[in-house]
Amino acid sequence: MRLIKGIYLTYWFFIALSGIAFVFVLAFLFPFLFVIAQLVLAGFCGLVLVELILLYLSKKPIEGKRKVLNPLSLGDDNKIKISIKSNFKFPTRIVIFDNPPYQLQLRDLHFTFILMPNNAKQVEYYINPKERGVFQFGNINVFASAVLHLVQRKIEIKVAQEVAVHPSILQMKKMELKVFAKTAITGIKKIRRLGNNNEFEQIKNYVQGDDFRTINWKATSRRNELMVNQYQDERAQNVYSIIDKSRTMRMPFNNLTLLDYAINSTLAFSNIILRKGDKVGLLTYSNKLGAKLAAERNANQLRKIMNLLYHQKTQFLEANFDLLYQNVRNHIKGRSLIMLYTNIESEYSLKRILPLLKRINQKHLLVVIFFENTEIAKTAVMEPKNIGDIYLKTFAEKHHMDKKRIALELRKNGIQTVLTKPENLSIDTINKYLELKARGMI
Repeated sequence: MRLIKGIYLTYWFFIALSGIAFVFVLAFLFPFLFVIAQLVLAGFCGLVLVELILLYLSKKPIEGKRKVLNPLSLGDDNKIKISIKSNFKFPTRIVIFDNPPYQLQLRDLHFTFILMPNNAKQVEYYINPKERGVFQFGNINVFASAVLHLVQRKIEIKVAQEVAVHPSILQMKKMELKVFAKTAITGIKKIRRLGNNNEFEQIKNYVQGDDFRTINWKATSRRNELMVNQYQDERAQNVYSIIDKSRTMRMPFNNLTLLDYAINSTLAFSNIILRKGDKVGLLTYSNKLGAKLAAERNANQLRKIMNLLYHQKTQFLEANFDLLYQNVRNHIKGRSLIMLYTNIESEYSLKRILPLLKRINQKHLLVVIFFENTEIAKTAVMEPKNIGDIYLKTFAEKHHMDKKRIALELRKNGIQTVLTKPENLSIDTINKYLELKARGMI
């Protein structure tokens, strides 16, 4: 309860005051207790006064700061650190109330601890933003109280700041580690390279695990030790990510839309492409054409892609595949690998767009990436308990099989497909790229 500006009464104050009031009630019944009640009240007022003086002796009693990753990563757990230092000369009970962005709906975020004189403490928590844009952090409110905790002094630490939420940089770094780590990591497939799309790089000493077929016998005889040819992937190939921003990408999973899953995946995927030495470009569309970036592999390309992905907005209208085909034909020159992020919900929808997809696939290598509905997949394998559950399970099984038939129909028409769960999108997309590159298809 607020007493005056900056001073708040604690629940211990009211407990003590209730006890004093009880003593005064007894004094009316037993007059000899009246003097004792007055002494208790005077002592209580004195303690409150002493605590107020202690709390206001220091002009700058609390110092603090907040450390926030900038930018934050969309759909990831981002760590927030708050450091508090006490300049009081006595042990202090500290209660911290942070003011995170309103989009997170964290209404009662607070930390309580005892801080010794001239000591510091750090607390941390995690936030998981579910939308791109600018997030506003407010000031930190600290409530300090002395030994008896009868009153609190409010100290406002002015650390308000704006932080942008970008496509997931954390996921991008995680995928990079999985692809380029020397040891096998769960998720990324180690694929044996096929075909003749490798370029000679150098001759090196044989180490355990090298392919015997790459032994260079002439170099081995000259050096009198095993030497092998080392190859690198053919580079400078064009790879485009095309993101559908239509209504079919509005569906949320774990409070993140399919569009945002595709945006996160595109950033991670683009980083891998550039690290592999290929060129990467970007195209987005809905009822009209959105972002457009030609495939390059210069030092600023990843930053340009991140900036374009961050600013993507849509009204989730009906997709215009005719317009998409025209723009692919006009703007993507030369044979390229096209990764199309979309969501095909029915075989009827596929029949409507299949002729256009086949025409794109004639000039380029098209990979259609679409999503399993994980909630429906769970329903399809549930144990029904009543007639309603049976109908629900039957519908879910049909929808689940429709997705598989769509993938099969695309493959029958020579179109590469990735049918994936939203949470596995980045790994499955990167694996498909590595597979196609190993097979010499790009």
